[in-house]
Amino acid sequence: MDGNPTTTTASSGTTPRVQSLKLHVSNYVGKEGEPLLRWLVEVNTAIATRRIFDDPSKVAFAMSCLGGRARSWAYGRLLTDATCYGTCAEFKEELRQAFEPPKNEFRSGAEFLDLQQGKHDVHAYAQRARYLVSNIVTNPMDEATKVVTFMKGLRDGPVKTYLFREYPSTLEASITLAMQEEFSLRQAKLHVNVPRMARPMMRTGGPEPMDLLNATATGHQRRNNSSVRCFRCRYTGH
Repeated sequence: MDGNPTTTTASSGTTPRVQSLKLHVSNYVGKEGEPLLRWLVEVNTAIATRRIFDDPSKVAFAMSCLGGRARSWAYGRLLTDATCYGTCAEFKEELRQAFEPPKNEFRSGAEFLDLQQGKHDVHAYAQRARYLVSNIVTNPMDEATKVVTFMKGLRDGPVKTYLFREYPSTLEASITLAMQEEFSLRQAKLHVNVPRMARPMMRTGGPEPMDLLNATATGHQRRNNSSVRCFRCRYTGH
């Protein structure tokens, strides 16, 4: 042993500790129209990055991210039965049954299949498509159905034509290509519509050229007027 701390650490076989990442999770309060599934995704991601492995700790963390009537419901259930949440999966399922609208997945799937871009831009249309797809958890749609539905719902034009020509394999790839194409079209339109400044008139040095024809005609008219006799005074020259 030479006392080198590096050698000691290597020989002991210890691995460096991985630092946990503490992500922020928005509170779910159980209001009407509030997306529960999106909140559950946030919670799952935060649990994984915080390296929480046991179910009681997972449930406790998820409950700490509740607010409003959802928090009152969760802790009220716990007061009446301390063992009501056996696992984190059971807690999530009870939360869904209590606050998720009935047949929410069926309605989201039906709305997605009939989704149309309309007057919205591609970004707003894509966000709505993502939200509806995220609500379908029990029986998820296959990627081919998602891609075809998204492309069919696009407004007729260059973006839709481009996607049908490329035919991406996933919904996210379709969204990325559609947004890139829309951005390119907007940039091209801005470039075409930039007003051009009028070219300034260039003046050369020296005196301006005289219109000899006009000067000759004016002098001839004056000479003719000087020989005409006035009808009233009988004099000429005016």
